Amino acid sequence: MPVDRMLANLDLNLLVTLDALLRERNVTRTAEALGVSQPAVSAALARLRRHFGDPLLARTGNRYELTPLAAQLLALTGPALAGVRRVFDVTPDFDPSTMEREFTVITSDYAATVLGPLIARRLAEASPGVRLRLQQTTPYTVDHAADTLRTADGLLLPHGFLTDIPFVDLYEDRWVCIVSRDNDAVGAELTLELLAELPWVVLYNLRTAFAPAAQQLRLLGIEPRVEVVADGFLPMPFLVAGTRRVALLQARLAGRLAEPAGVRVLKCPFDVVPLAEAFWWHPIYSNDPAHVWLRGVLAEAGRELAVASSRSEDFAGIDPIG
Repeated sequence: MPVDRMLANLDLNLLVTLDALLRERNVTRTAEALGVSQPAVSAALARLRRHFGDPLLARTGNRYELTPLAAQLLALTGPALAGVRRVFDVTPDFDPSTMEREFTVITSDYAATVLGPLIARRLAEASPGVRLRLQQTTPYTVDHAADTLRTADGLLLPHGFLTDIPFVDLYEDRWVCIVSRDNDAVGAELTLELLAELPWVVLYNLRTAFAPAAQQLRLLGIEPRVEVVADGFLPMPFLVAGTRRVALLQARLAGRLAEPAGVRVLKCPFDVVPLAEAFWWHPIYSNDPAHVWLRGVLAEAGRELAVASSRSEDFAGIDPIG
């Protein structure tokens, strides 16, 4: 077919060079990144310009900018390279012990802290040639999950944000409240009235990015009086310490940070739905043997974490999750 003949006449190395050129926007830096000579990159750029009928890089002053066509191509080269790698990574007999590959998992700092070490240990034991990249999630990556997951192996995220994307459940956690150890306005228990009165530290505080427990609180008619907004869970106990503030945090993370941060962990004074953490991936990875193996490793790590739920250091006096 015509498409096959066209592909047969293309050099896949041009795709690698095109991706680097569009990201670096500089022939010299591209050559350094690829470990090739500058004339080789210049020659490849000339071939690419002939193929697309477009300059791709347009000089503006003393630097180069992407042409409109090049900007479109930049969104496609990453997924295309990832697809090529998946094709050539396939072997007749998959053996994780001999695999050399980097897995990129997008995750919150919470999941990276409580589950990341278990995943990393299991990967190191079973496949020494594998490298794990834990990439911090953002509201954008979640809002555009379908595109994000084309260039990453998966996303660690609770249920309630994504639909129509393959997933495997990993473990559950419980939401708790944290207050400063010296906050004498709060006794042994919190009340809904106190939650309405106290200033809050919240996560993101955006329309599509929030802690699910905080959303449930709003459904009860209590709008948190936000004093500090954080872009991650790890700073939140330290932003609560020494103040009148209150925050919602996962029990496993709160149990680990309560002592060093100087906060108390209290039960929520309302029926909050538990957090159900899952691993989500793009359907293009579903039959990739290495990815199937990775999902198994994550599921095992999730089960290990669930078994450890009765340990006091994970919950700081909060009833463990069954």
